Amino acid sequence: MRPASQPAIKSGKPERLGLAILLMVFAVFLFNVQGAIIKHLGGSYPILQIAVIRNMFGLVPSIVMLFVSREWHRTGRSLSVPQWKIAFGRGLVLTFAQFCLYTSLVKLEFATASALVFAGPLFITTFSIPILGHYVSKWQWIAVIIGFAGILMIIRPGSDIFTPWAVLPIAAALGYAMTSIMVRLVDDEIPSATISLYSSTGAFISSLVLMSVTGGFVAISNLEDGLWLVGTGIVGGMAVLAIIMAYRLTMPGNVTPFEYFGIPFSFILGWFIFGEAPFDKLFPGVLFVAAGGLLIVWRERKKSIGAGY
Repeated sequence: MRPASQPAIKSGKPERLGLAILLMVFAVFLFNVQGAIIKHLGGSYPILQIAVIRNMFGLVPSIVMLFVSREWHRTGRSLSVPQWKIAFGRGLVLTFAQFCLYTSLVKLEFATASALVFAGPLFITTFSIPILGHYVSKWQWIAVIIGFAGILMIIRPGSDIFTPWAVLPIAAALGYAMTSIMVRLVDDEIPSATISLYSSTGAFISSLVLMSVTGGFVAISNLEDGLWLVGTGIVGGMAVLAIIMAYRLTMPGNVTPFEYFGIPFSFILGWFIFGEAPFDKLFPGVLFVAAGGLLIVWRERKKSIGAGY
């Protein structure tokens, strides 16, 4: 979330709430589709190889979006980003988050891994203090506590059903939270596709280096698998681009609640594709995670309205 002294978008740029909401829901659905593909392929190919191919083809939507953007052509087709280190470094953080999430999707039930990633808003609130200079109220801290209580209910540390793999989607949520904060440090005038291009390039290079060092490569055995691997990049790239655009079209608090559409999406896909129904593991913990995140959003929105934004 932005500091209280800063609006989410600059005053000269009109807010487009309806489009932002549609983009957010679309992005969340695409992220779940990407996750289902990765779970399907994870038993046959190394996670880092999947990440490399996903990041390589994830560049395609950003490149296409730039070339069809009238604004980009009008301003001289510039790829310059004053905060290029932040935009590129965001890709390095993405690699960490991807590795954690993709591994958890293979090791855990689809809905469980997907639900735990929704710890993201809790981390965003915590990290926004040192990075964005954001004041966090007691209500927001209460929300963070509620959310983390929900996480503990899901992973149940110390119990017989606890698995260390459950820590991975939480680590992924931490990484994705950092990327959400980093994108807000880039000038609003920079096209979303340019930011995504820098970040995807950083993620591609870092995942390629890690794959080369670990030797984690398996020859693609058939055309179908090849198409699925390409699909992870196209779908993932579109999702990242859509979510960046959503956050830049309106106040973050206006669209963040719609990220929680990912929870029912993950249940539906997990049940329909993988025959999973981990209701006993996720409830009531997932409700606490969602409640904590939504309480944070509510307080942020109330604060923004009170400030006249």
